[in-house]
Amino acid sequence: QVQLVESGGGLVQPGGSLRLSCVASGNTFLFSIWTMGWYRQAPGKQRELVARSSTGGKLRYADSVKGRFTISRDNGTSTVYLQMNSLKPEDTAIYYCYKYTDTWGEGTQVTVSS
Repeated sequence: QVQLVESGGGLVQPGGSLRLSCVASGNTFLFSIWTMGWYRQAPGKQRELVARSSTGGKLRYADSVKGRFTISRDNGTSTVYLQMNSLKPEDTAIYYCYKYTDTWGEGTQVTVSS
């Protein structure tokens, strides 16, 4: 059993920055070889991949966030981060942490608005 808890969401103005954190707990002995991802879901839309971190330093980003967002991880603390810069109103969504292939966090709200 693994649990994921996100934090760091909130209200930010366009052009601002936020850093999301996702802490895994439970049986995290193999955290370093897990593929971890960030997804987001806006009202009325499908949940979509934002960023993914796989073993061997493999990273993948959605085209819409490439160059603005950075995923990173600290295997010592079983934590994955999403640094979000140059935020836009269309980034507004609930952001979810995901452990491939079977575990979701409960999500954290990100609102980008003036």
